[in-house]
This record gives sequence, C-alpha cells and structure tokens, in this order.
Amino acid sequence: MFDRLIHADWSVDARKRWQASAERRRGAWYVSAPRPVGSVSDFLDEVFAYSARDRVLMGFDFPIGVPNAYGVKTGLASFRDALFEFGRGGWAGFFDIADRPEEISVSSPSYPRGCRKGVSRNSLVSGLGVNSFADLLRICERRTTHGPEGCSLFWTLGGNQVGRAAIAGWREVVRPALERGAALWPFDGSLAALSAKPGVVLAETYPAAAYRMFGANFHRGESKRRRSDRASKASAILDWATAHAVHLSDDTKAAVLHGFGDARSGEDAFDALAGLLKIVEIVDGRGPEAPQDLSAVLTWEGWILGR
Repeated sequence: MFDRLIHADWSVDARKRWQASAERRRGAWYVSAPRPVGSVSDFLDEVFAYSARDRVLMGFDFPIGVPNAYGVKTGLASFRDALFEFGRGGWAGFFDIADRPEEISVSSPSYPRGCRKGVSRNSLVSGLGVNSFADLLRICERRTTHGPEGCSLFWTLGGNQVGRAAIAGWREVVRPALERGAALWPFDGSLAALSAKPGVVLAETYPAAAYRMFGANFHRGESKRRRSDRASKASAILDWATAHAVHLSDDTKAAVLHGFGDARSGEDAFDALAGLLKIVEIVDGRGPEAPQDLSAVLTWEGWILGR
C-alpha cells in the first residue's frame, strides 16, 4: 500500500502546526520525531518530491467536506468541485467569517467572528435556511457510542470549533495539493485504489481516536495541555509501537517520554504523532478505514479516516 505517511496537526496559528511522518522500510514503519510544518509551500514541495517515487498518504485534523444539507444549497456539483469555486467569483466571501447574523448566507456560511451578547447558533440555522443545527453536522460528526458530537464546520466560536482551521487548511493545503494532482480520500476512491501508484493522497483524521487505540485517553482532571499528563501516556504509546513493530526514532521516544516539552506547542506535537500512529493502524489493516457503504457521503460530506 503506501510507502510514506504524514500527519499534520493544523491551526490558524502557524506556530501550532506540527507534522509527524513514517517511512516504510523492509516492510516496517520507521517514525521520525514531530517537527513544525514551517513554510506551507516548502512543506508541499517536500511531499510532492517524495511522490515522484512513493505512494504518500497525508492526514489533516480539520474537516474535509461540508454537510449535505448545505452542499445541495450551493447549486454546485460536489465538494471537490466547490473547493475550486470557494473564495473566487460569486463565492469570494466564502472564507470570510460573518460578524452579524444578517451577513450569513450560503456564499458566506461561517459565523460568528467573535463572542458578543446575542450570538446564537439559531442565527446560523436561519441564515443558511436549514431546519436545525443538526443539519449543519456531517454524518461522521454525529455522536456515537465511541465519541461525542463534533462541532459544525460553520460555527466558529468556542474551544472545540474547527472552522477556522478548515478555512486555513482548504486554502493553504487542500486546494493547492489538488491543483498539483493530489487525490482526495474518500471522494476519489478507497485507500487501496488510491495507493495503486505513486502520488499524494489527502485524508481527514481525528487524533483523539488514537488515544483509545493506545488505551491512553485523558480522564477527568487530566489535560492534553499539561506536559505531565502527556508524559503519563508514554508507556501506552511505546508499548503499542513495540507490539506492532513500529520503530520510533530515538528523538521520537525522547519526546514521548518527556511529554513533548513545556512549550504550548507540545499538545500539537503530541497530536501530530498520535494521528500518524492511527493512520499506521489503518493502513496496516488493523482497523477499517470507514464503514463499508460511503455512497451517501461521497458527493459532499466525506469521512474521517478510521471513524
């Protein structure tokens, strides 16, 4: 299947964008220590240089897709087609975040720009002409027995909002990569089909799913933002890697053992590695990439790898 895996923990703040990578050698994965993404253009140039000979899978922890209820209102053919329209022409305001309810529209669907009295999710429901806020969640974002409900792409307020990172990611990474010939999972096919020849494949990930895989969830009173709490997960991560013959570099082991340092970016490096190891799990066939039937989500919504 794939020869090289890359996972990036993305943010609007360039200082909090971290990547981790793994290379397949002699049938095993060798993992390099997480590092800052740095220049996005240099990041993409490096990835596409690998793709001349390697089959590369890149994962990003922001939504790649829109709710079907919204997509059909755009009048466009699909999410993949819409990516090349958003931010241009009649969609020039798509990446702007509405400050007031009257600014919300199908062509400018993100809200609110900031917190103030009277800000409500009902304004987003009304402005986009859907029946309820549930219509602004993709199927893969809905509550399951294994995880809580996600945040709508278009609601840009609160600690769990994902819309701002998606806006940055679509503009800076996804669209430029597609313009250079990358494929987009699952819209363009299954992992097996997309890894049949050298090239770059992009996918959406959810690093927190890796915590369950390791048996290293953060419990009540713990915080991923604290170095000591991240370090407390070291044995679970290292044991998992040993059990599955995943070789962590010395620098990677040191980072894991020391909780990725005291800097604020420590949580981002942690998630970059966690997401990468979840991708390893899926690519190696120890977990499904997605439900068997994705036909309902392949036009607009997409899916989270391994969900």
